[in-house]
Amino acid sequence: MSDSTGSPARRPDGRRPAGGGRRPSGDRAEVGGPSSVSPARRVAYEVVSAVRESDAYANLLLPVKIRRAALSAQDAALATELTYGTLRMSGYYDRVIELAAGRPVAAIDAPILDVLRLSVHQLLSMRVATHAAVNEGVDMARAVGSRSATGFVNGVLRTITRSEPAEWRQRVLDSAASDDERLALEHSHPLWVLRALRQALAREGRADELEDLLRADNAAPAVSLVALPGLATVAETQEQPAAFSPVGAYLEGGDPMDAPGVADGRVRVQDEGSQLAALALSRARPVTPGERWLDLCAGPGGKAALLA
Repeated sequence: MSDSTGSPARRPDGRRPAGGGRRPSGDRAEVGGPSSVSPARRVAYEVVSAVRESDAYANLLLPVKIRRAALSAQDAALATELTYGTLRMSGYYDRVIELAAGRPVAAIDAPILDVLRLSVHQLLSMRVATHAAVNEGVDMARAVGSRSATGFVNGVLRTITRSEPAEWRQRVLDSAASDDERLALEHSHPLWVLRALRQALAREGRADELEDLLRADNAAPAVSLVALPGLATVAETQEQPAAFSPVGAYLEGGDPMDAPGVADGRVRVQDEGSQLAALALSRARPVTPGERWLDLCAGPGGKAALLA
């Protein structure tokens, strides 16, 4: 996983100098200046970097970046796959990078690590030409300000290209020190999350479903919309009604901001599970006009908006 201690300074080989602190708040890395980095990869890098630096919500930031960059539908799809695929499997990719680089990811400068993660996703999980993934990775490393780290990035990526994805998977699994770590690496989940899920399943007598749950947790989710009651209806979204939420709909494709009602706030992007959590609460404890509710879900306020 990404290390939380970024550094404003970099060693020539991309490693972090000892004792480096976090970047100042708001000093978000972007691919600056003219470069040969494709617009889709530029957008993906900026979102992945923002998630690492400031815990940004990728699902909220990515559409904004795509619109600002005026990406074509094809490039928007590429940026989306790069962003979510990289974030979803970053734990697994970090171990691949460590094995290829011969050093822990904590010793790699954070922006360069982001570049490597994006590149590894293309090499191991996408049908991107090897030379394109490597060349774009090197160009991106140069564009984010680490010109002298391009050799390091080039070397790591070319090492990865010498083995097939199945071989890297086996090497990653063989590097695990325990069965739990093997599962955590294979499915790219932090160990503490894996153990918490196991305990939750065990309480329900379903401990044998752990690996199925980890696998399902990595499946790309459908984009769900919520028609805020009193402001919009599911029919207005012109999308397929959700299977479980009476106010939800599934976006079949395209930019969510283009869906009717989204631009003016009457329809929002909200996971169906999040919708159901709010709706279940309202059924258990009906909301009375004028009441004050405290939202402790640590999100952008989607459940509170639905309850209102």
